[in-house]
Amino acid sequence: MSCLNLTWVQIQTCSMFNQAGRSRSQTFSLVHPLKTNMPVSFAPPKRRRSTSPFSVSAILTKQQTLKDEESAKPSFNFKSYMLQTADLVNQALDAAVPLRDPAMIHEAMRYSLLAGGKRVRPVLCLAACELVGGSHSQAMPAACAVEMIHTMSLIHDDLPCMDNDDLRRGKPTNHKVFGEDVAVLAGDALLAFAFEHIAVNTVGVSPERIIRAVEELAKSIGAEGLVAGQVVDLNSEGLADVGLEQLEYIHLHKTAALLECSVVLGSILGGGSDSETEKLRTFARYIGLLFQVVDDILDVTKSSQELGKTAGKDLLADKVTYPKLLGIEKSREFAEKLIKDAKEQLSGFDLEKAAPLIALANYIAHRGN
Repeated sequence: MSCLNLTWVQIQTCSMFNQAGRSRSQTFSLVHPLKTNMPVSFAPPKRRRSTSPFSVSAILTKQQTLKDEESAKPSFNFKSYMLQTADLVNQALDAAVPLRDPAMIHEAMRYSLLAGGKRVRPVLCLAACELVGGSHSQAMPAACAVEMIHTMSLIHDDLPCMDNDDLRRGKPTNHKVFGEDVAVLAGDALLAFAFEHIAVNTVGVSPERIIRAVEELAKSIGAEGLVAGQVVDLNSEGLADVGLEQLEYIHLHKTAALLECSVVLGSILGGGSDSETEKLRTFARYIGLLFQVVDDILDVTKSSQELGKTAGKDLLADKVTYPKLLGIEKSREFAEKLIKDAKEQLSGFDLEKAAPLIALANYIAHRGN
């Protein structure tokens, strides 16, 4: 592990990030505010602690990031890019999962898969593919696959046995409409079909690269990836001594792993070199954690109507979040540090081709839901 002395928090910090256990670059070291270098312990410590209210302020303003976005490529229209690319993804998802027998399971799959959403993960996949010289057609099956798996994770995360939520993307959660049994099966079906979709429908890419992509996807969502984050998250609810090390572990696995995978899949399928892929992997790790820091702040600063999901549920569940451990202002500082470090990873790429990823990082930083 490498440690850095950061004057912006006036504390020496270091990261356990490169202990993730997956086949990842071992040179990456995440800068984390107010972190100790004590190892993470998942043994059940003392339960429940009291919570205190904290002040609410803005996350990252558009003014803070607009200048960077414009300097990246003044003629680049991010809103238009997102709308057009998301529309292509929605069309591909609609075609990939048609209504057929058994009708109920396909209705349940489509209900959550086509419920909207920002499509950040598939857009990241497609943008990374283009950045390294590939085309949308090469990465579209993978882009759809990561969205299918993301949707699966939302369906399962909302279940009563998990986060027990009633609202997702402004609509009743899957189990509220179809029942818990069908919701579980709909998630299972999306998970299985994601791998089939990549294997069968990816064209213009060598078999070796398709196999690499499948392996990457499997690792990112398994017991060393998304599932690991979810398990530790569940076991951490109400614990008295969950610190920043453990919180980082949760979010680097539960949230960042699939964002990282989206970018890496795009690079692999687009023909990116190993060095290009690793730079993009590091970029995605930063924005993955950034996504969660912002999400934690939004959970306490926005209404359920604004978010399209239940607001304040983390506080009610006594979950540890960045605002809870750092406060709003330090969480904002951390987010600013993450977006700066993420953009540095793109400095060696063609600036015009990198514009979508730079703009996506800015969007994640100052999104409103």
